[in-house]
Amino acid sequence: MSQQTSAAVIAIDGPGGAGKGTISRLVAQDLGWHLLDSGALYRLTALAAIRRDIDMTDAPALESVARELDVTFISEDEHTRILLEGEDVSSDIRNEHVGGCASQVAAITGVRDALLARQREFAKTPGLVADGRDMGTVVFPEAPLKIFLTASAEERARRRHDQLRQAGQHASLSSLLKEIEARDARDMQRTVAPLKPAEDAVTIDTTELSIPDVVAHIEALLSLRGLKSTQ
Repeated sequence: MSQQTSAAVIAIDGPGGAGKGTISRLVAQDLGWHLLDSGALYRLTALAAIRRDIDMTDAPALESVARELDVTFISEDEHTRILLEGEDVSSDIRNEHVGGCASQVAAITGVRDALLARQREFAKTPGLVADGRDMGTVVFPEAPLKIFLTASAEERARRRHDQLRQAGQHASLSSLLKEIEARDARDMQRTVAPLKPAEDAVTIDTTELSIPDVVAHIEALLSLRGLKSTQ
């Protein structure tokens, strides 16, 4: 399906832990553009299903949850508060269990269809930075700039381990690595919208790059394509 918007879109895809969230937020801030964290929608669907004791293999029930999702995104300074049915669940949707369930939910065609239109509604002027796994391949196939961020599984596990430790949570590095490898396999092998670079995407390996370096690289590519900041 073709992208139904005239707003410019930067599609940033890649596996979990490659830096998509932080980098997408910083690029959106620098440009003065809107931001879409598509992964949050799948995590919210998973969290809502968990709270209703819905099995992660019950496709019809999960599709219903996705279609009826009562979600509000509130931008506050450098962060975004996420409300589910009026409750702030910004932290709840980031735990490892919800993340694993979200990966299962995202493999269901009906759920992806239910969330597709909602994601495209984020594309408004002056522009959108869309963070996800199928932004450039499915949701915004006509985006003028598509980025695929990646990093080694070991580096992504280390980053997640550091995040959890800073948050006062404990996790085994080896267990995190296994979870990341399993999630990568699930995302890449699913039949609907598998994780892969768009044919015209620019791949950036962030394993040994700093966040500012990646942001600068993306903004340079944006400038080369004649897209401008509104700041």
